[in-house]
Amino acid sequence: MQLFANLMLLIALLGALGAGAYACLSLMTGKRNVLVLIDRANMAVAGLVSVASVILTVALVNRDYSFKYIYEYVDNTLPIFYTITAFWAGADGSLLFWMLCIAIMGVIFSKLDLFQEFSEKTRLYYWLFFMIIQAFFLLLLTSWSNPFMELVPTPADGRGLNPLLRNPGMIFHPPLLFLGYAGFTSPAALALGAYLSGELKSWVSFCRNWNILAWVFLTAGIVLGCWWSYMELGWGGYWAWDPVENASLIPWLSASAFMHTAAIQIKRKALQRTNVFLMSLTLLLSVFATYLVRSGVVQSLHAYGENGVGLPLLVFLLANLAVIGLGLFVGPRPEFKTLPGLNSRQGLLIIAAWAFLGLGLVVGLGTMWPVISKMWSANPVGLDAKFYNRVCLPLFSLLILIFTACPWFNWKEGVADRRGLFLVGGAFVGGGIISYACGLHNPLALITSAAAIASIVGIFSLFILMPQMRKVTSMIGVYGLHLGVALMFLGVAWSGPNKIEHEYVVKQGESVQLGSYTMTFKKLTDGQSSEMAWISAIIDVAENGKSVGILSPERRLYRNFQQPFAEVSVIPSLGSEIYATLLSVDEKGTATLKMSINPLINWLWIGGTLMCLFGFVAFRKPRLS
Repeated sequence: MQLFANLMLLIALLGALGAGAYACLSLMTGKRNVLVLIDRANMAVAGLVSVASVILTVALVNRDYSFKYIYEYVDNTLPIFYTITAFWAGADGSLLFWMLCIAIMGVIFSKLDLFQEFSEKTRLYYWLFFMIIQAFFLLLLTSWSNPFMELVPTPADGRGLNPLLRNPGMIFHPPLLFLGYAGFTSPAALALGAYLSGELKSWVSFCRNWNILAWVFLTAGIVLGCWWSYMELGWGGYWAWDPVENASLIPWLSASAFMHTAAIQIKRKALQRTNVFLMSLTLLLSVFATYLVRSGVVQSLHAYGENGVGLPLLVFLLANLAVIGLGLFVGPRPEFKTLPGLNSRQGLLIIAAWAFLGLGLVVGLGTMWPVISKMWSANPVGLDAKFYNRVCLPLFSLLILIFTACPWFNWKEGVADRRGLFLVGGAFVGGGIISYACGLHNPLALITSAAAIASIVGIFSLFILMPQMRKVTSMIGVYGLHLGVALMFLGVAWSGPNKIEHEYVVKQGESVQLGSYTMTFKKLTDGQSSEMAWISAIIDVAENGKSVGILSPERRLYRNFQQPFAEVSVIPSLGSEIYATLLSVDEKGTATLKMSINPLINWLWIGGTLMCLFGFVAFRKPRLS
């Protein structure tokens, strides 16, 4: 089956190259009426990649260890749902999944009714760029990152999945990220095609819903990754500015900048070249994300490591950056429009876009700093979380302030509704006073909390003061999405500086105090299964003599892995969540525990969920304009 799957990918590669070459030849010679053939070639590529993916999935389910990839990520005791998720657990399988997403989403995109209304020249350019991208991924899969390598002789058992990946987050987090990355491929190809053919005004409106969908997928993947880190790694946090975390954040920041400048183009017919650049940049940063994860250029707890694709990815990035720059330089010049001042909705949206891009630049440079610093130092320097927090958090605070004020300004100049602006101003002051009185004294966190409260008040006030907005479903979606953003910012503002954390060494029966809570270490329990052995600490939590709940953090030792892993335990709350990690147990039964109180942490997940759900509500009937 390995030979057959490799043959499917090789034929798909040749098909993508042939279709791309045919599109290029048609553009050069002026030959038309070739789109039907190219479209069929695209469907054939998607079908061939799907067949290869089905072969890998069936082999995973059957635990066929003649596949080297399956041997490395599956064993005989791995539950079936984790066995299937091993498809995207490794570098090779995840690249195939990404390619599958690109291919299937490309077929769907090309079948949308309005896509057929673009000129033939635009669609030829689209197919040229889209086929080049598909061909590159297929080249990686058939050479440097092949998931269909055969293992001889066939082992009786595999190595098994990394215990850190044995979490429900593994089922959803990576696929959502890859769906987000893949989702930006077609709009980026269409943006360049429309720009080079002179159809500057239509692609942004047509791709609006598609771009929101890709953004929602990427957002959901990142939020689930935060939750996974919080629940699985045992560090008590959701974001550590790890290179792999940063890798997915960078294209999200670029995509978020584009979402705001795209609104300006749809409303005011401005920033046409800017949006082509930002859409293309988002796709390139998605590829840059996989370069960070797979090249070995930076070290991370959960990077794939070097597997030969680093140099090809870098060459692809640089070549595409040159092509995009050249295309924007030689393409038609759009009509220049003078933008209003900063005291307008357009001005505030542009500031927001620049803040997103500034954050992306800081995060990207910080992530690559160990590589950059090699230019002048033999000992590369890495940047810790303090650097990112010091530089990035003020920009995030600026963003929530912009989101609070923006709805009350006119698109051209000045304030549209002074009542609303005064209302959110009062809510900002009141939110700051309440936050300070409740114990939030960090200046930046205080501003963020006050702005988040003001933003929430402003969003509800907007639909009260302007009842006509309640009739527009897409506007409910847009502002509901920003409501989720405000709730996330509120959770971040409180759960960071006001977190209480301490490590304790306790004997059975002893009690310790953390904040207003009394933690009593009752006993140890243990057990084992075919997959692992574990030991658990049973901890009773009380506040003012009243029982709050039971914590049962574990240390687990998985089959085929010598290192023990922590499984955290929480007592969830919309206020302060109690979080416990069992660090170690000695031969006398004395436990080392890390306990923390995380205020408003769950509003992070609630806000992230609302962002994604309201993203779907923000859809509206697509049109060309």
